[in-house]
Amino acid sequence: MAGTVSRRAVLGAGLLTLAGVGGAGGYGVGLFLTKEPSLAGTAAPLAVSPTPGTTPTPTPTPTGPPRKVTYDDSPALDADDLRYKSQTFEVKGVVRSRVSVRIPSGWSLTQPDPPKTGRFTDPTGKRWIRIEGGFTITRPPAASMQARITELNRLPANQMLHLISHTVDERYATIAYTYVPPPEQSPEGILRYVIVRWVADDSGNCAVEMSSTGLPQDKDALLDVLDRATDSVQRRDTPLSG
Repeated sequence: MAGTVSRRAVLGAGLLTLAGVGGAGGYGVGLFLTKEPSLAGTAAPLAVSPTPGTTPTPTPTPTGPPRKVTYDDSPALDADDLRYKSQTFEVKGVVRSRVSVRIPSGWSLTQPDPPKTGRFTDPTGKRWIRIEGGFTITRPPAASMQARITELNRLPANQMLHLISHTVDERYATIAYTYVPPPEQSPEGILRYVIVRWVADDSGNCAVEMSSTGLPQDKDALLDVLDRATDSVQRRDTPLSG
């Protein structure tokens, strides 16, 4: 993958199936009841680019000096070694979302409390995919991506984010970047590679955020994991009181 994030196949209509409250049209008055989905991990400041498809230049802030970067030289994750199976889990936000998705076999599910996301981690603990639902469906993937870039501008420079690409397609928006987690998460300063994708439902608005995270040498396999999740994900919603 050089310069841009590619996809093996174009996302077809009806990828995300929404059932129960709201339907495919969003949730109206729920617009300000929840934040848009949160970014996997934490990243450093990033300049806002008004034109999707161009690469913004990282913008340093005065908070936090640069850190020494450590490179984990573990063997790269090999996409050909991965086998996939369907997994189903629930997340809760403004609504309860039942999410089904294909994930590599042997990757274990963990969820925070409250369970706003589902994270599947490989046996080494160095790679994972995180999926978020349950939020209000109100804006297209490109707008969700640009809003996140704005948020990233407020983060400290010592996380040393480097944006590799950001792209917008018919049904999703994707960013890829490297960063160093904050000292409390990674005192040794190991460089991470992340691909984040916002996927639309039939309304054209973002219904699922997912991110695939690992080491720089894992980038091709991380994209394969993300692509398979994108092609298979389904979100079905019911009210929290139901």
